[in-house]
Amino acid sequence: MISTSCVIHSDPDILGGTPVFIGTRVPMKNLLDYLEAGDSLDDFLDHFPSVSRQQAIAALELAKEMLTAYANPA
Repeated sequence: MISTSCVIHSDPDILGGTPVFIGTRVPMKNLLDYLEAGDSLDDFLDHFPSVSRQQAIAALELAKEMLTAYANPA
């Protein structure tokens, strides 16, 4: 399982504690909003160059793992 500490960070001093990609001020929610609107991952990355492709993919994999675990509790 991917650790959130490798991808996402929440700090009360950065955007009031909103979860952001590590090393950026870009909220994780922005990625989900882009995808929900039908934009591609490349569109998101073009608009937020401080987020790496690896970070974005890892965040999506983390979200997938968390949703799968929620839907299928052990």
